[in-house]
Amino acid sequence: MPLVSVVMPVYNSAATLGAAVRSVLTQTHSDLELLVTDDQSSDGSMDLLREFAAQDERVLPQSAPERGGAGRARNLAIERARGDYVAFLDSDDMWLPEKTEKQLAFAAEGHAPLTFTSYFKMDADYDGESTDWVPNGRVIRAREHVDYRAMLVRDHIGALTAMYDRNVLGTRLMPEMRKRQDYALWLSIMRDGADARGLAAPLAVYRAHQAGSLSSNKLSLVQYNWVLYREHEHLSVPRAARALAGAVWQSLRNSRI
Repeated sequence: MPLVSVVMPVYNSAATLGAAVRSVLTQTHSDLELLVTDDQSSDGSMDLLREFAAQDERVLPQSAPERGGAGRARNLAIERARGDYVAFLDSDDMWLPEKTEKQLAFAAEGHAPLTFTSYFKMDADYDGESTDWVPNGRVIRAREHVDYRAMLVRDHIGALTAMYDRNVLGTRLMPEMRKRQDYALWLSIMRDGADARGLAAPLAVYRAHQAGSLSSNKLSLVQYNWVLYREHEHLSVPRAARALAGAVWQSLRNSRI
């Protein structure tokens, strides 16, 4: 049974953290470790994580030495990973119970070192558990196959569904960027020759942010995408502009779902 290392960054997430953690611990594939990095929360998130750790040895929380953002928090967790696979979940999202089991089988069947799945969207105020989730019509569909060229035009991978094979790809960290670190990681993996495979079944639930928040303002990501294309992927201005147009279109399209 492969061990899955689940990476979760936390910052002032006490309101949603419990449901996120429980969605991992109730996976039908139980051979996993939950590596949580608390990024200096002030709302009791770390106390809640210690309670989970006392009840389940698979929960492995750690406090970041200083505030560093989600990318740094994820990297601190990845550096502790012992698993055959590394998967990602944010502290306000959830996995459905069979997510890990089905994705591992899908990865093995297709010999795919980087996989992702479709996922549902839920309202920001949803207060249920993953085991209570009733499928709705709000689904972000996973593309069957994504290579580096397609990924440049649009980020096809929802971070809450991504999983990579450490035995094939090694331990891959996220670039130190304020935002879009996950997108940069997928691009770096594909740039090295590994395509991504998408599983059609929606196996996770993404929490839509409140209107007016930074995350809900899709145009706020323009500058971060531009830096990614120009400084990390070294695209020409015309290619970066085309990629940026695709990213904005996708973001606006997904926001309507």
